[in-house]
Amino acid sequence: MVTRSNIRRHQGIGTAPPKVDDIRSTIKRIFSYMASERKMFFVVLSLIVASSALSLIGPYLLGRAVDLVVSEPNPSVLFRMLLLLLFVYAFQSGFLWLQNYWMIGIAQNAVYKMRNHLFSHMQRLPILFFQKYQQGELMSRLTNDMENVSRTLNTAVVQFVTSVLTITGTLVMMIWLSPLLTLLTVTIVPVMYFGMKWITKRTGKYFKQQQNHLGEVNGYVEEMFSGQTIVSMFSREEKVIEDFKAKNEALRDSGYWAQVYTGFIPKLMNMLNNVSFAIIVGGGGLLAVNGYISIGIIVTFTTYSRQFTRPLNDLANQFNMILSAVAGAERVFDIIDQSEEEKDEQYANRISNVKGDVRFEEVDFSYENDQPTLQNISFQAKPGETIALVGPTGAGKTTIISLLSRFYEPTKGGIYIDDHPLQDVTRESLRSQMGVVLQDSTMFHTTIRENIRYGKLEATDEEVEEAARLAHADEFIRQLPGGYDTVLDSDGHGVSHGQRQLLSIARAMIADPSLLILDEATSSIDTVTEMKINDALAKLMKNRTSFVIAHRLNTIRSADLILVLQEGRIIEKGSHRELVKQNGFYADLVRTQMAENQALS
Repeated sequence: MVTRSNIRRHQGIGTAPPKVDDIRSTIKRIFSYMASERKMFFVVLSLIVASSALSLIGPYLLGRAVDLVVSEPNPSVLFRMLLLLLFVYAFQSGFLWLQNYWMIGIAQNAVYKMRNHLFSHMQRLPILFFQKYQQGELMSRLTNDMENVSRTLNTAVVQFVTSVLTITGTLVMMIWLSPLLTLLTVTIVPVMYFGMKWITKRTGKYFKQQQNHLGEVNGYVEEMFSGQTIVSMFSREEKVIEDFKAKNEALRDSGYWAQVYTGFIPKLMNMLNNVSFAIIVGGGGLLAVNGYISIGIIVTFTTYSRQFTRPLNDLANQFNMILSAVAGAERVFDIIDQSEEEKDEQYANRISNVKGDVRFEEVDFSYENDQPTLQNISFQAKPGETIALVGPTGAGKTTIISLLSRFYEPTKGGIYIDDHPLQDVTRESLRSQMGVVLQDSTMFHTTIRENIRYGKLEATDEEVEEAARLAHADEFIRQLPGGYDTVLDSDGHGVSHGQRQLLSIARAMIADPSLLILDEATSSIDTVTEMKINDALAKLMKNRTSFVIAHRLNTIRSADLILVLQEGRIIEKGSHRELVKQNGFYADLVRTQMAENQALS
């Protein structure tokens, strides 16, 4: 059952609709993207004025033609009048076509700029932002909400201005022809005004909730499709269906009430149009019988009355479209208003030819609420050394790498690279010196060649293939039907998990980084592929400062320094042999994994 209480239950919709000032500011921001099209927009406005004027002349000429027929039936005069009418309506149609054609171009350019602005801004947002939103939710704002704005700009702007001009012009002409009949005709306006006010007051909040629910549905669908294997493995299909049903129900309910209230508008307008027509015919007939007006004026008034009430109907519909677009635009601007990643300090310099000397000195870090994530982290990685980070989940291993990459800034202490404080180095130049191989290798929807070349966009085909050979990827690539031109999808389907890891290593090799980050790069890999990956990683790590996050301790035995973390602190540090001798936390981990391996064998 679709009820308004259902919507409140799903979204807490008891909140007030958007304030007028908020709507105005949002519309103003939308129109700011049309600034470069200002001249063409004024041309469109001129055409709107011209077509509106012609729409007023037509009914007047029609009334005059009726009076001429009644007073002196002259075929030649009537023919000239009809010919003039033909020219008026032909020019009006031409102006309408031009204004719509040019307005669509203006609107599409504005939305193009707005969409570019949104996407560009998203590329400059901090990593923490993307951890707060579902991918599908962000995609919904970039697609559905932007399309909502596009539809409104394409049609509603022209219609809104046309309606305002038509209402104003029609009212002036009606008063000029017969003030008394005009007074009778506009008696329906207060009813129309309060009816529209009652309707639009309710539709605005539902359109906004509809956009929010649509984003939630898109986000949930994207999440479930990405994790469909897990859903099936745990037999959670019914749970997923129920959760989707609840979200879909919320979308249905908000959309239902938005359309129900919107549907009242044409019904109300049709009723008022009929009432207006009856008033004009009845009142106009009495005035004509008593000689106050002519029959032609009554004919003109019947046309003008529809031209007067129809734009009011259009205005109400356009207002609903505008409210829907404002709801979508607010969701877009909500992202655009998010603070970008902190700018580089004015004194920050580009860094090149990095040796790879990395030093953490008494570093503390908290994500939020002052809950410490890292406390008093101090260590040094000399050029070419391998530093391994070990510890339970949530110990702070990935956070250390994020601080080194300047995705976050330490709340206390300092980080140095080649004796330069990290805040003195531009983020772009720092990250250009880093190569990354993650546990889940990200592949893009393009060829294998371009996926490898992503590490160095100007690399030649020969360099790409050499990197693949060093990474032990060349052999399996050449066995694929398209070889290096085989197109992968965004999830890397078409090649195995281990092969994607080899492609990631090739991508890192071609980048030739000074600093290397390996995050569980050999997890979930079969023995043969692991040997290939380890050999490729050994080549990649040679003469580079490397940071390795690992749970499988046999992969880090040769590390120069192992940092053992627990609850954001370094509790042990040293080489594998030194830590085993200490017989502490690390030694317990080694013994535990050895026992697990023996049990499996």
